[in-house]
Amino acid sequence: MSFETSKLLEAIIDTAIDGIITISNRGIVESINPAALRLFGYKAEEVIGNNISMLMPEPDRGRHDSYISNYKTTGNKKIIGVGREVLGRKKDGATFPFRLAVSEVFYKDKSIFTGFIHDLSKEKAAEDRLMQHTLELEETVRHRTKDLIALVSELERAKTDVSNSLEKEKELNQLKSRFVSMASHEFRTPLSSVQLSASLIDKYVEQEKLDAVAKHTGRIKGAVQLLNNILNDFLSLEKLEAGVVVLNQQKINVVHLGEEITGEMQMICKKNQHIVYQHTGANAEFDLDAHLLKSSIINLISNAIKYSGEDTFIEFATEITDDACTIIIRDNGIGIPEEDQKNLFEPFFRAHNTGNIPGTGLGLNIVNRYIALMGGELEYWSAINKGTSFKMTFQK
Repeated sequence: MSFETSKLLEAIIDTAIDGIITISNRGIVESINPAALRLFGYKAEEVIGNNISMLMPEPDRGRHDSYISNYKTTGNKKIIGVGREVLGRKKDGATFPFRLAVSEVFYKDKSIFTGFIHDLSKEKAAEDRLMQHTLELEETVRHRTKDLIALVSELERAKTDVSNSLEKEKELNQLKSRFVSMASHEFRTPLSSVQLSASLIDKYVEQEKLDAVAKHTGRIKGAVQLLNNILNDFLSLEKLEAGVVVLNQQKINVVHLGEEITGEMQMICKKNQHIVYQHTGANAEFDLDAHLLKSSIINLISNAIKYSGEDTFIEFATEITDDACTIIIRDNGIGIPEEDQKNLFEPFFRAHNTGNIPGTGLGLNIVNRYIALMGGELEYWSAINKGTSFKMTFQK
C-alpha cells in the first residue's frame, strides 16, 4: 500500500461518523478511531493494548474471549459478517445501544477483526418516546372508551327513562280518556232514568196509577243507588291514592261476616239468582280488617250478580286452616276475554264484552289494593261464557 493510500485511509477512518475498532485474534484493541473514543468516553491510550471486553457490560464482557476462542476452534461465525444490536459500556459505567458489524481482515499473515459501531441512542430514545406515546395514547383511548361506554349507558338509561315517561304519559292519557268516557256514560244513564221516571210519576199521579208510580220510584231508587256506588268507588280510589286508608286489622268472625254479606247481597240478586255460602274449618276467626274485607267481597259478589244471568248460582266460600284464610267467589257468567285479562286491575278499565252493564272499572283495582293492604293475595280464573272465579288468600 502506498504512503498516500495509507494516509487517505487513515483520514477516512479518523473522520468517520461511526466508530471503528480493530482487534487482534486474541481480542486486544489495536486501533480505535475518534468517533469510537467519543462514544465510549476514553482516550486512545486508555483503550489500545487492552482487551476489547473493557468496552462491554456483563454478560458479554466475561464471554468475549470465549467467542473468539470458539471461532478459532470451530470456524463457526456467530457475529462476523452479521450486524446485530448490542450494548456498549462507557468509561463512566453507563451503557448505550449500538449496532455492531464485525468483519475479518487478513493482513500480513494474520487475521484482524474490525468492528463498525453505529450509535443507536437517539433511535432508541425516539423509539422509547414513541412507545411511551403509544402507551399514553392507548391509556387515553381506554379512558375515552370507558367514558364513551359510560356515556352510551347513560344515554340508554335516559332513553329508557324518556320511553317510560312517554309510556306513562300515554297510559295516563288513556286513563283520562277512559275516565271521561266512563263518567259521562255511567252518570248519564241513571240521571236519564231519574229524569224520565220523575216525569212519568207526575203523569201517573194525576191518573192515580199507584202501581206505575211505585215502579218508577223503584227505578229512581236504583239509579240513585248506582250513582252512590260510583261516587263510593271514586272516594275509595281517592283515599287509596292519597294513602289515607287506615288498616284496622283485628280478629274477626269470618263466618258471621260471610252470612251477613250473603243476606245483604241476596236482596239485589236477579230473578232466581242464588248466593250459596259455605264455610270450611272448625275455626271461624282470623286477623283481618272487617271493613276492607267486606268491601272487597261485596264488590266481587256485585260483579258476579251483574255479569251472570237469571236462574244461576253464585258460590261464596270461606275456609280457615291453621295458617291461612281463603275466600272464593265463583260465578257462571259471561267471563273475561283473555286479551283483556292483562289490564284487569287497572283503574277505569272494563272488558270489551261488558256491553251496557253499568260499572266504573274501579272495583277490581280497589279490591286488589285492599287485599294487598291486608297482606293478602288475589288470584283469578276466567273464560268467555264459562264464568269467573276470584280467590283471596291471607296467611297468618
